[in-house]
Amino acid sequence: MTEPSPRPWRDLTDPRRAAGTEDLEAGLKEPEFENLEIPEDLGTVPVVIDDHKIKRYAFTHDDHSPWHLSGSPFGGRRVGHAALLGNDLVQLFTRVYAASRVVGYHTEEQMWFDSPAVLDETVTLHGTYTEAYTRRGEGYVVMEATATGADGRSVVRHRGVEILKTNPGAIGGRGSAAPERRVTGEVPADARTVAALGPDVRPGDVLAPLRKTVTAEQAAVFSRVGEYVRNIHNDIGVARAGGLAVPIVQGQQQFGVLAQLLTLRSGPTFLTSGWLRVKFLAPLDVFDPITCTGVVTSVTPVDGGLRVELEVWVRRDADSRLITAGWAAVTVPAA
Repeated sequence: MTEPSPRPWRDLTDPRRAAGTEDLEAGLKEPEFENLEIPEDLGTVPVVIDDHKIKRYAFTHDDHSPWHLSGSPFGGRRVGHAALLGNDLVQLFTRVYAASRVVGYHTEEQMWFDSPAVLDETVTLHGTYTEAYTRRGEGYVVMEATATGADGRSVVRHRGVEILKTNPGAIGGRGSAAPERRVTGEVPADARTVAALGPDVRPGDVLAPLRKTVTAEQAAVFSRVGEYVRNIHNDIGVARAGGLAVPIVQGQQQFGVLAQLLTLRSGPTFLTSGWLRVKFLAPLDVFDPITCTGVVTSVTPVDGGLRVELEVWVRRDADSRLITAGWAAVTVPAA
């Protein structure tokens, strides 16, 4: 009798391999710009949306919505957070390149949210490096990736830009090299603050803010400490070697906080019609409080609802500095 295939692990790699091998990154490429091959297939991997994966993400983002832990508007099923698979997609390159030798800097992230991942579903991830270029003396690489449900539907799509290897302490904070539709994070003092984007939404509405403090423990867990990966987000030694005083919060983790904000303000339609694109402008140290919000820039009637476009951002509370900024869109019911 044929033995059933083992169930895929919940992450990109199976950290249980550590019990039988000394080097978990043996055979992987050095993360150097010169080693890129464009286009470069980063592989296909199945990932299980199990109870542990959902609860772990809930911890890293302090997002314990009942949709994820008990039952959701999607047929009463437990579903994953909107950006649950974001870091898995970003980290696909570490199946080809040695993760613990990467000292990179995520500069831009974009995701389209097509459908929620469901508890115990096996989702298939696939990514490709599609473009590479040099700017300001740094080597940038573009990744496009997808997460596909067990039934073949699109769960989320990703496009990210990363400096493959650099000194984060030297480049952090110099801002975007090519700002477009610049987000200032400024709103009129008399703007209406809304807790939900409903049928009466109008341009100029400001989202009720979401405040967070990402701890070192949360950053470490989000940044794959459980897979024995060492990086500037989960190891103070690696962070200091990269010119940082303490570990910094991964840009993708901030992206997840903005996705949480938009889910809270939009409702379940963000998981089926949402779009979010951000640029990471300055590093965020662990334990630094932040405030996330946004402003509605346009409202357009579409079939079955209203297409709402926004500018969104993250500010560091200590000095009100804009550290992450971008754009979002979602379709909400018209009635």
